[in-house]
Amino acid sequence: MNPRAKSVKPLSQFVLEVEFTNGEVRRFDVSPLLKFPVYQPLQNRIYFEKVFVTQGIVQWPNEEDISPDLLYLDSQKSA
Repeated sequence: MNPRAKSVKPLSQFVLEVEFTNGEVRRFDVSPLLKFPVYQPLQNRIYFEKVFVTQGIVQWPNEEDISPDLLYLDSQKSA
């Protein structure tokens, strides 16, 4: 099982910086997901910045979320 999110910080260009339960800090580019209807509200920068972590899952107030496995596997280690 992949680690789960511990904390999240929105960055520019629709990128999230995520700290995982294994101590890694990685960056996930949300922009490829914005073409899907469920993620279109995230195009609003103010709303995008309302991201939070609950029970290891990154999500937004209207329950848009990103699979923890996708989040980990498709993210890049921070420099």
